[in-house]
Amino acid sequence: QVHLVESGGGSAQAGGSLKLSCVTSESIDDRSCLGWFRQAPGKEREGVAVVDTGTGGTYYADSVKSRFTLSQDNAKNTVYLQMNSLKPEDTAVYYCALRRGYYCYREILMAAGKFGYWGQGTQVTVSS
Repeated sequence: QVHLVESGGGSAQAGGSLKLSCVTSESIDDRSCLGWFRQAPGKEREGVAVVDTGTGGTYYADSVKSRFTLSQDNAKNTVYLQMNSLKPEDTAVYYCALRRGYYCYREILMAAGKFGYWGQGTQVTVSS
């Protein structure tokens, strides 16, 4: 059972930056899809960015492309989400998610139900 623990959420002004971290309880050695989803009040959970741990390929939601960057540090079992140029509509609870043993593809961003492992979430609030 893999555990995911997020940190780094908080409050920021529009145009500001935050960096989220997600530590996995063990090394993800098999090719898997790991990344970030978010859920705003009254809205469905949506994919933000994911990385294919086998190829290093990343996929981003159109709404965050060029503003958010996903990176990973395999030595630390950690994946990061650098969020720049934040907007009030980025306000949500951000979740780290893992689909173990499967590769990533763009459409997986719209398939939160296919991810079997989730962190507890971290709140990001952006004020205008």
